[in-house]
Amino acid sequence: MTIPIDYTEKVYAGVLGKLIGVYLGRPFEGWTYEMLDERFGEINYYVHEHLDVPLVVTDDDISGTFTFLRALPDYGNADSITPAQVGQTWLNYIIEERTILWWGGMGNSTEHTAYLRLKEGISAPRSGSMALNGQVVSEQIGAQIFIDGWAMVAPGDPELAADLARRAASVAHDGVAIHGAQALAAMEAQAFVETDIHRLIDTGLAVIPKDSLIRALIEQIREWHAVNGPDWRKTREQIADNFGYDKYGGNCHMVPNHALIIHSLLHGDDNFQKTLMIVNTSGWDTDCNSGNVGCLLGIKNGLAGLEDGPDFRGPVSDRLYLPTADGGRAVTDAVTESVHVINVGRALAQEPPYKPKNGSRYHFEFPGSVQGFMPDDSVDSRGTLTLENVAGHSRLGGRSLALHFDGVARGRPARAATHTFIPSKETAEYFEQRGYGLMASPSLCPGQTVIAELEADAGNERAVDAGLYLRRYRARDDQLIVEAGPTQLLEPGERRTFRWTVAGAGNEPVAEIGVAVHGDERTQGTVYLDYLTWEGEPEVTFSRPDAPADLRRMGMAAPQMWRRAWVDGVDSYDFWWPEAFRIVQNRGRGLLMTGTREWADYEVESEVTFHLCKAAGIAARAQGMRRYYAILLCRSAEGRGLARLVRALDGDTVLAEVDFPWDFGDTHTLKLRVTGDRVQGFVNDMNTPLLEAADGKLAGGGIALVVEEGRVMTDEVVVRP
Repeated sequence: MTIPIDYTEKVYAGVLGKLIGVYLGRPFEGWTYEMLDERFGEINYYVHEHLDVPLVVTDDDISGTFTFLRALPDYGNADSITPAQVGQTWLNYIIEERTILWWGGMGNSTEHTAYLRLKEGISAPRSGSMALNGQVVSEQIGAQIFIDGWAMVAPGDPELAADLARRAASVAHDGVAIHGAQALAAMEAQAFVETDIHRLIDTGLAVIPKDSLIRALIEQIREWHAVNGPDWRKTREQIADNFGYDKYGGNCHMVPNHALIIHSLLHGDDNFQKTLMIVNTSGWDTDCNSGNVGCLLGIKNGLAGLEDGPDFRGPVSDRLYLPTADGGRAVTDAVTESVHVINVGRALAQEPPYKPKNGSRYHFEFPGSVQGFMPDDSVDSRGTLTLENVAGHSRLGGRSLALHFDGVARGRPARAATHTFIPSKETAEYFEQRGYGLMASPSLCPGQTVIAELEADAGNERAVDAGLYLRRYRARDDQLIVEAGPTQLLEPGERRTFRWTVAGAGNEPVAEIGVAVHGDERTQGTVYLDYLTWEGEPEVTFSRPDAPADLRRMGMAAPQMWRRAWVDGVDSYDFWWPEAFRIVQNRGRGLLMTGTREWADYEVESEVTFHLCKAAGIAARAQGMRRYYAILLCRSAEGRGLARLVRALDGDTVLAEVDFPWDFGDTHTLKLRVTGDRVQGFVNDMNTPLLEAADGKLAGGGIALVVEEGRVMTDEVVVRP
C-alpha cells in the first residue's frame, strides 16, 4: 500500500465529514421521511437548537468507529489482525451497560448480543454469526456504521479495507450486514485516489458476492436514478416501497439504510450539503447514514468540499467525545483522532509516524483546525476574541491558531481554551440521561508541565501581556474557577515560550487549558498560538474533598466532579459512604480508573481495606478493562493468601507471586512502580519490593483500583513520578 501525498488532509476531511454527518442527523434519528418533511422540509443545516439538544454529543456511531480501530495499534498494527483480536478490543474498551453500544438487550440489540457472547467466552466471528444469533439480529446496521476507520487506514487499497471491515464486522454481524460494510469500506478507501462516484460504487460491488442482496439493491437504485433524473424524492419513494423497514426485521436493518446511502450519493451531484440533505431528509437511521456519507465525501472531495456551502465546521470546532474504559482519551478532537488514524495507516504501509511539531498535542497543522479551542464566553471576556487557523507564524510547522482580540483592556481579557475534561456538570448529567454517558478522565493533571509558544503580530498597536490559564472544578461546590498561569509581555513581533507546571489537588479536576491576553489600555491585535502541549507524569493525591458530614449522610449537594474523573468499571461506586472510594463488584473483576495512555514511568500507592473479596489491589499502565499491570492480594486454589504481580492482556499472566497471609477486614498499603520494562510491587514495606518482574508489553496507561467479587475501600490514591 502506498500512502497518497494528500493522505493526512483527506483523513482529517473524512473524520470531519463523519462528525458533521452524525451531528446533523443525530437530533432526529429514527424519524420517518414524512415526519421530517412535515417538521423541517429539507434538512440543509443543523437543527439541534430547534429541538433543544446539544450539537456535540456522545454517540455510538462516533465512539465505536474510533474505538474499535484501536485493535490495530493494540496488536502491533499488523494487517493480519483477527476477528478474535477485534473482539478482545471490544471487551477491553467497552464498559458493560455504560459505554459505546446501544444496550438494548440480548436478541434486541445486535451489539449487546455480541458483547454478551464475547463475555461468555465465545470468540469472534462466532460471537456475531447468523448460526448463533439468527438472521435478523446478525444483519442489522452496526457493521456499516463502524467501518470508516478501517477504510481510512487503507488508502487506495479497497481490497484491504473490505477485508479489514469484514473481520471487524464479524464480531457482531453476518450476512448482508457484512457485505454492506465491505462495499462501503472499499468505496471510502478508493475515494483517496478516485473522484468519480460511479467508479467508487463499482469498486464497492467488486468486493462483495455476486449473489448478495446488497449488489441487487445497488443495481436497482442505479436504474431508478437513471430513470428519475434529479427527482430524488421519487427514488426515495421507490426505495421505501421495495426495500423499506417493513420488508426487513429488527430495529434498524442494514438493507434500507444502505439503500439510502447509495441513493444520496447518486442524487447528491457530488455536493456535500445536498448529499447530506438527501440522506437526512429521507429519514430512518439518519445519524448513521449521514455519518458514513459525510466521511466518504470528506475523503473524496477533501476540506474544500466540506466548505462548498454553509459553515458546517465552525459550530463543531473539531470537538468529539469517545467515552470508553480508556478515559483519558474521552474528551478529544478531530485532529487528534485523525493523527491516530493516519499513523495506523502509515504503520500498515511501513512508513514512519506522523508527528507534527514534535508530537505536540495541539498543533493546528491542518487547514481550518482549531482543535476544540473556542473563545471564552464568560461575562468579563465575551466578545473580545475571534479565532482563525492561519498559515505561518510557526517555528516548528506551517500553521498556527490566530487569536484576534479587540477591546482588551484592564479587567477585560481575551481568552480561548480547549476542554481537557467534561465541560460542565450539566453536560455530564444530560448525557447520562440520554443513555450515552460521558465517562472521562482529565487529560491534564497536577504535576504535569504545560508548554506553549506564542507570537505577537508585528502590526499590533502595542505590547500586551499574554499567558496560559486553566479552569478547574472547585472541590467544595463543583464550580469552574479560573486559575492564571505564567504571563509575559509580548512586544509586536515578539515570540515567547511558556512553561507551567500545574499544581493542585486530585479532587479538583482540570477542565480546560487555554491562552489569555491582557492589556492595561484598550487595544486590538493578534497573538498566534504555535502549539500547546504538556509532558511528564502527574504528582497528585486523589481523595474526597471536604464536605459537611450531614450532606454526605443525606447524599445531597455533595461535590461530584472529582468522582467523575474516575471511569466507573465496577458494579457499585457510590458517593454517600464514609470512605472516599468504596467499590463493589458482584461477579468477575471490576476496575475504577483514571489517567491517560501517556503516563509511563510512575508509582501508584494506596492503603486499601479488604472488606470481602476474592482478590483486590491497584493497577498501573491501565489501558482499559483488560489491559494493565496490577498488584493483587488473592488466594491460591487451596485457600492460601497470595500477593501477585499480574499482567492483564488477553487474560492474566502471573509475573510473580509469593505467599502473603491476609484476611477479610485487613488493611494493607500497596504500591506499584512501573519504570521502563521493570514492574515492582510493594506491600506495607514501601522501601523494598515484595515482587518484581521485567515485562515490556504495556508501555503506558493510567491507574486503577481493582476488585474481584467483593468490596474494598480506600480514602486516597497517590501518584508520583
